[in-house]
Amino acid sequence: MNSEYLKALDDKLSKRPISLDPGGYYVIYLDRDAELICAKHYTNVINERGLAVDPETGEVIACGGKKVERTVEQLYTGRTAKELCIKVIESPQPCPITMLDHAAYLGREFTRAEYALVNGTEYIQD
Repeated sequence: MNSEYLKALDDKLSKRPISLDPGGYYVIYLDRDAELICAKHYTNVINERGLAVDPETGEVIACGGKKVERTVEQLYTGRTAKELCIKVIESPQPCPITMLDHAAYLGREFTRAEYALVNGTEYIQD
């Protein structure tokens, strides 16, 4: 398959509307010195307009614009995507992820992060 076609398809799919998980969201990044993939879990509440809000203040948590200071609920780390998936999805009881599409998204992102960690390339969360 043509890699340009696949990238264009992936970019198009990244722009589709999504529902937010009431169980919270994750900020994924690499700790290259420790050779780890990291995922910070934050809680949120979804308001009547479908926006994520801080459960303590009620402030909208925006992807861009005004930053809302948040407290990390849990930091997960792993050396591989599989190790991190097990820690994030299988280990916590009850699992904070309440939507299957969110779990699938995290698996894809952890795999992308692992690839970037192994190959020394840049990782930016989608």
